[in-house]
Amino acid sequence: MPYTLDQINAMAEADFVAAIGPAFEATPSIAAQVWPQRPFSSVVDLHQRMVAIARALSPAEKLALIKAHPDLGARVAMAAASVSEQSQAGLTSLSPAEYSRIQSLNQQYRAKFGFPFILAVAGHSKTSVLEKFTDRLRNSTDVEMATALAEIEKIALSRLESWVLAA
Repeated sequence: MPYTLDQINAMAEADFVAAIGPAFEATPSIAAQVWPQRPFSSVVDLHQRMVAIARALSPAEKLALIKAHPDLGARVAMAAASVSEQSQAGLTSLSPAEYSRIQSLNQQYRAKFGFPFILAVAGHSKTSVLEKFTDRLRNSTDVEMATALAEIEKIALSRLESWVLAA
């Protein structure tokens, strides 16, 4: 990586899914479903078509997509893209107190909603992540599920923009 749009459009299905599948965390089926729609005119076109597939998922599949994401700040094995994104927001270098606070918020969030807190962390700091956690804990489950899915779409676009060169 990265790839050109021409390379993406010319890939065999297995290569395409391997390259683009991680855009939607642990849900390569979205990439597999969008592959037949090639060629894509831009990264935005590719993203919009993948989003259309994600939005058409059943409620159970949407919940599985949300649950595929790691907890923010967790010290567990996660996809390379997640590690990079969390690192840029300072979430892989938390002090013991910050780590404890994030873990407490992760637990509160999961207890209330039944899925992990999802935030497109690009442009965020540790402080703003904590603020978002606190604000979003006030939401209803329906609002929070919609918010999580919108954040997943932002994450996917950010990933695609870093993996596919706009040419």
